[in-house]
Amino acid sequence: MYFPYFRGRQYELLALRELAKGNLLGKFVIPVIEPVKMTSTLDSAIKSFNDAQLPIALVFNPAVGDLTNDSNTFESLYVQLNGSYIVPSVLLNKSAESTLMAFFSKGLPADKILTIMDNRDFIDTYKKLFYKVAPKFTLFPDERQIRRTVNQNKVLFEDKFNKQDRNADYPEDEFFSEDHLFFKDEGYVGFGDYSIIGDEYLESGFAPYAVAIHIVYLTTDNTLRIRHFISDSNDDISDVAGKFHEAVSKLTIWYNNGQQRQRTKALSILTSYAETGYYPGLPTIKKLSIMHHLELLGKYLDGGLQE
Repeated sequence: MYFPYFRGRQYELLALRELAKGNLLGKFVIPVIEPVKMTSTLDSAIKSFNDAQLPIALVFNPAVGDLTNDSNTFESLYVQLNGSYIVPSVLLNKSAESTLMAFFSKGLPADKILTIMDNRDFIDTYKKLFYKVAPKFTLFPDERQIRRTVNQNKVLFEDKFNKQDRNADYPEDEFFSEDHLFFKDEGYVGFGDYSIIGDEYLESGFAPYAVAIHIVYLTTDNTLRIRHFISDSNDDISDVAGKFHEAVSKLTIWYNNGQQRQRTKALSILTSYAETGYYPGLPTIKKLSIMHHLELLGKYLDGGLQE
């Protein structure tokens, strides 16, 4: 199973909604959303997964955004849980115990809950709350102390995106991951990451000097690498549309030069912009890059990729 993790920004939610509506995820992908605010886009994304009968994990005690320490968050999200395909999820942090107690008080068993433990300081919390029954899944990084504690339903979860301060600083090509090749051999039931966004949470963006399109792709030996297509005219923040066209033209040349195996709906849309000259806006570029990554891995896990 693949567990891509998102903080519930609008372009991320739109990506997930379109993937669900288009039946593009496959049966081995379970997105995890840590919502940063209650929005109609969040509601529609969840509804799309329910309509498609696809599982989606939802964090009930978010650590970033407007819902942090909001006493109404749990009840607001729990309303959507009943009769849905939501996998209730909890960050193992200072609010974990109260959140889990609220779940247990409503009759939700431990083995229906997904947990995320990215901090070894909460190992004792895990032991205390799950000493009888293990969670449905536990996402955690490859750290010895956590591995010693979590021995059931393990999901290897790490940030694979090598984020740079400036778009112009990205290399042309670099390694991304091979967890999808070896997670079963290493005793895990799944793997997860932050897709092409990274684990850093920022409230707002800024006008870039360079436009970058981040495309994850499979090599001939099925290792995942990431290609960064960067604009050339990067001296100032003017003409973002022109910068995008420079970057997407490079993407199209790369794709047409023997990379048809990477074809997804999102990649087809991106390359079409090189022909039409259309500029969709930076959030849509991120949305399509996310969609491509998730569809590609879904195809791989389903065994549906052409060699």
